Amino acid sequence: MPWKLIVFDWDGTLMDSEARIVACIHAAFADLGLPPPSTEAARDIIGLGLDEALRVLLPASGREGRRALIERYRYHFLVANNTPSQLFPGVAATLDWLRQRDYLLGVATGKSRQGLDQALAATGLMGFFDATRCADETFSKPHPEMLLQIMQELGARGSETLMVGDTEYDMQMARNAGAQALAVCYGVHPAERLLAHGPLGCLADLVDMQAWLEERTAP
Repeated sequence: MPWKLIVFDWDGTLMDSEARIVACIHAAFADLGLPPPSTEAARDIIGLGLDEALRVLLPASGREGRRALIERYRYHFLVANNTPSQLFPGVAATLDWLRQRDYLLGVATGKSRQGLDQALAATGLMGFFDATRCADETFSKPHPEMLLQIMQELGARGSETLMVGDTEYDMQMARNAGAQALAVCYGVHPAERLLAHGPLGCLADLVDMQAWLEERTAP
């Protein structure tokens, strides 16, 4: 088969968490008496690490200001906010199908380690993944480091790695790491923005990944 390792983004690719993320960004800004970013601006940075996201949303902020916002955001996301976040339809079945076919699976996400571990435990997906990396453990997307670390840990070359994501940050990270990319068009960034970065395709639904892979792995 052309790929040994498939690495997924989390928010907007496996989990429909956009509403919760935007709500927590707005709440964090409100806690500090700052005018909140627009919903569109808050959506656009989903996928980046928190520090990088806040550099975009509040470019005049210093390190201490961003640190305070990060603290408030994490409080709302991990403790106070109860906006539902659910897996997209077919995620568990698709991951199970991939595992049965001996693909190595990973997650590369802009979430914190605490946030990802909480989501993995809540969804029961912890055992599906061979390696995971978060933005508070290494450089944020689109820097290639988190993807390179997963590839090194699992012994996969760039040509053997497929990155699946819903933002241009995922597409850019894949290219920067020498891997290939597959976009999903139901997440944060629209299809035309994703396709500008040359992914191999753009899926309307994650369950379509099975047929997409079978077409490319048939003898």
